[in-house]
Amino acid sequence: MGSTTDKIKGTANEAAGKAKQGLGDAVDSDRMKGEGAAQELKGKGQNALGDAKQAAKDVANKAAAKANKNL
Repeated sequence: MGSTTDKIKGTANEAAGKAKQGLGDAVDSDRMKGEGAAQELKGKGQNALGDAKQAAKDVANKAAAKANKNL
């Protein structure tokens, strides 16, 4: 997956996790709150992965641009 895809999925999982936690609070379900927290954490991990991929891509692009400039 690309960095953008990871970030989109991460944001979606964070939002869904927060919604589950809110619903869990509303219906007093510890299980749903726990699932929501886990899903939100998964989303944060996906966003971090997307950021790391983007940073690596940026470094590679800068190196390539510098190499091309020196030609």
